[in-house]
Amino acid sequence: MTKLLGVIAIAAVAFAVAPAQAAKHSMGGCSGANLEKTETAIEAMPDGDGKFVAEKEVTAAQDALLNGKMGACGMHLNKAMQATMGK
Repeated sequence: MTKLLGVIAIAAVAFAVAPAQAAKHSMGGCSGANLEKTETAIEAMPDGDGKFVAEKEVTAAQDALLNGKMGACGMHLNKAMQATMGK
């Protein structure tokens, strides 16, 4: 019975994590192309707090990419993309 509960718990965790991973990959993640697209969108933004935040996030994403921290790069790039969309 204990083994069965362990298997059920592992399956539940796997089903909870799988959609998050799929969403992460569908965004494209941290890449030079995505950085370039985001920088282009930032250039088109009017000056203000949103543009400043987006520029800071792109800089942090570039730094993380150069240091091989792909998770942090993706997180910062996602925040920069959201700032360009006004979210």
